Amino acid sequence: MTVTTNQTGITNRLLDLIPAASQPQTRKDYTSDQEVRWCPGCGDYAILATVQGFLPELGIARENIAFISGIGCSSRFPYYLKTYGMHSIHGRAPAIATGLAVSRPDLSVWVVTGDGDALSIGGNHLLHALRRNVNIKILMFNNRIYGLTKGQYSPTSEVGKITKSTPYGSLDRPYNPISLVLGAEASFVARSIDSERAHLTSVLRAAATHPGSAFVEIFQNCNIFNDGAFDTLKDRSSKDDATLRLVHGEPLVFGVERDKGIRRAPGGELEVCAATDDGVLVHDAHAAEPGLAFELSRLTGDSAGVTPIGVFRDIDLPTYDEQLNGQISDARARQGEGDLIQLLGSGDTWTVS
Repeated sequence: MTVTTNQTGITNRLLDLIPAASQPQTRKDYTSDQEVRWCPGCGDYAILATVQGFLPELGIARENIAFISGIGCSSRFPYYLKTYGMHSIHGRAPAIATGLAVSRPDLSVWVVTGDGDALSIGGNHLLHALRRNVNIKILMFNNRIYGLTKGQYSPTSEVGKITKSTPYGSLDRPYNPISLVLGAEASFVARSIDSERAHLTSVLRAAATHPGSAFVEIFQNCNIFNDGAFDTLKDRSSKDDATLRLVHGEPLVFGVERDKGIRRAPGGELEVCAATDDGVLVHDAHAAEPGLAFELSRLTGDSAGVTPIGVFRDIDLPTYDEQLNGQISDARARQGEGDLIQLLGSGDTWTVS
């Protein structure tokens, strides 16, 4: 299979199967006529604007793009994009997207989900789609709360979180989504922030470039039920000291003065050090083993005073789509086209009157 490079430089061997747009596109081409119905100030607006601005870069026909969502505030996304889409059922968007991507390799398939939709009722579907390396791109908006159902704690809410369903504080230890999906052997894992438009665009571009499943966690502010959850990572006075921007091949350094780094402590864990100290690590997103990516995912504001954003892992593995369709092609070559009616009527059958 050849590798396609479109006019914007995005490359992916599977994009070769998707028809190109007949002419250049703009954000307007991807903006539907539907009224956007989120709470004023919701972080979803910023993500939507970024996605609408990014999609023309793909250089493919709009009718060959599909957005599948589950249930939640984020899952209204398909209404606001002038592409094909499906507002599906709670937690099952990855399963539906898997069927679509496998049966229609001529489509670019994206999933939009939230921390509750993806990690609670949809946890199994998410993990299996990622371990199979299905060619779908999963955008998980993480606001650490159930927003649509009015403010219950979610699988990513911190211990002690006071909500309508936990008036004395949540007892659950939260999921670390990046750690979770790395444990599922996801081949592409990244994180960005709703208000970081340039950074989010670069992450989306990397996800689109990746052949296979891509998981992108997006920190998203719910200004009604969990306002300010990511203020330290967004405020101009603190964000440079609070975020570690991962760039493949570059040293793991951060800070307003780029004076802090990440190295391995004597005990083996990662620690913050001076950028001039010996042992500052270099980020390798393409490492075959996910060990360093997993260790980076354990760095949080609470544990180390810094939170990594960017691409944690990006490795090239065979995709489920390619392998399954290869098996079908091989079977056709050996046995010819199948007969569905004959299959359904063969073997032990009976008639119910």
